[in-house]
Amino acid sequence: MAAMLAVRRRTKEIRMPTQIASHARFTATRRATGAGLAAFTIALAGTMLTLAARASPVAPQPEKAVKPAGVEVQVTAEMTGAGMVSSGVKLPAIPPVTGDRRNPVPSWGKPLPYPIVIADRRNNRLLEVAPDKRIVWEFPSPNLKIYRGNEDVNFSVDGKQLAVSEEDNFDVHLVDYEKRTLTWTYGIPDTRGSGEGLLNYPDDAHLLADGKFITADIRNCRVLIIDPQDNKVLTQWGTPGKCRHHPPHELAHPNGATPMDNGDILITEIKDAWISRVTRAGQVLWSVKAPNIRYPSDAFPTVDGKQVIVADFWRPGRVVIFDPATRKVTWEYFVKDGDKMLDHCSIARELPDTGDILVVDDLNDRVIVIDRKTKEIIWQYGEKGKKGFTPGLLNYPDGVDLDVFRDWKAALRK
Repeated sequence: MAAMLAVRRRTKEIRMPTQIASHARFTATRRATGAGLAAFTIALAGTMLTLAARASPVAPQPEKAVKPAGVEVQVTAEMTGAGMVSSGVKLPAIPPVTGDRRNPVPSWGKPLPYPIVIADRRNNRLLEVAPDKRIVWEFPSPNLKIYRGNEDVNFSVDGKQLAVSEEDNFDVHLVDYEKRTLTWTYGIPDTRGSGEGLLNYPDDAHLLADGKFITADIRNCRVLIIDPQDNKVLTQWGTPGKCRHHPPHELAHPNGATPMDNGDILITEIKDAWISRVTRAGQVLWSVKAPNIRYPSDAFPTVDGKQVIVADFWRPGRVVIFDPATRKVTWEYFVKDGDKMLDHCSIARELPDTGDILVVDDLNDRVIVIDRKTKEIIWQYGEKGKKGFTPGLLNYPDGVDLDVFRDWKAALRK
C-alpha cells in the first residue's frame, strides 16, 4: 500500500497505478483583466513575503547555509490546465444574503433546489450555475502562480466567503464572494512541505462557524485548523510521516474534513476507507470503514445528520449512504458502464428539500443530480467527456457547494 500511496493518482489525492492514464494537457489560455490582476498582485505580495519569512530560520548562522522552505515542485501542463479562462458571460448583479443553511432562501424545487458553486479545477475558476443552467457568478484565476487547480469549495456560514483548497498548488484560500477577490492564502505555491506555513496536497476546505479554517493535508497525514488572522495552527490531528489509522493522533492520508451542524468534524481517510466523527476537542465519537467503498472522497452527513454519504473515487464510481452505527447501506448508486456510469466522482451530497443526490463526476466533466427513487440522472451541467470553459462546459470539476444564501430565483426574474 505504501508504494501505491507514493504514486499520484490525479491530484485529487494520490494517484493509483490501476486507475486511468494521465489527463490530456491543455494549453488554451486567456488573460485576466489588468486592473483586477494588479490589485491582486499587490495585495498578495505581503502575504507571500510573510509566509516565506515564517518558513525561514529566524537567525541563520553565517557558517551554515539556509535551507529552502519546503521542496519546490515542477509545474506541468496538466497542473496549469486551461490557463486563465472565463465563460465570457455578462454576469447579473449579486443579490443580498437573505438566507442561511438552517433558513435557506426559497427553493427552486426539483431537479436542483438551489444554485451551485462549482470548483472547475482545470479551468482554474469558480463558477456558480443556477438550476436553469444560467451562469450567475464567476471567479477566474487572477494569477496562475497563486491560484491554480481549485479543487474543493465551500461557503462560509454567512455565505460571504468561499473556502478553497488547491492540492497541486499546495495552498488554500479564502475568496470574498461579492468583491470577487482573493483575501487570504496559507501555504507557498509550488512548494510542498510539513513545516510552518507549508502544506503537502491539501484537500478539502471549510471556514468554520468561529472563523477558523480547516483542511485535510493529505500527504502530511494530518488535519489542520488554522486561524486566518495570524496564520497560527490551532489544532493538528495526525502526524506527518505516521500515516496509519489511529485518530486523532495518526491519520491514514485524510482527504476530507467536513464540519457538522454541531461543530463535530467528519474525517475521511483514503487508506481502508475510514470515516471518523471527531469533536473539536479531539474526542473520537465513532470510527468505521465505509461499506462498498474503495477510495472514499470527502464524506458528508446527510441532511438530518444521522447518516453518512460518501463518493467512491474510482472507475466505475459509486455513491453510498450508510448508517455509521450499523454500517448498513440505506442507499447506493452504482452503474458499471454507459452514460450513467460515474468516473472518479469526488463529492456526493444529499440535497435539502428533495432528498435527491448531487454528484461531482470529475472525469466525466460534469456535475449531476440523481433522482433518489428512480436513480436516473435528472439534471446535468457539463458534457460527458467534453472539456471546455464556455457556457455549458466544464474541465475536471472537483468540488461543489449550494448557494442557499441568495435568492437568485427572484433576482433573475427582474
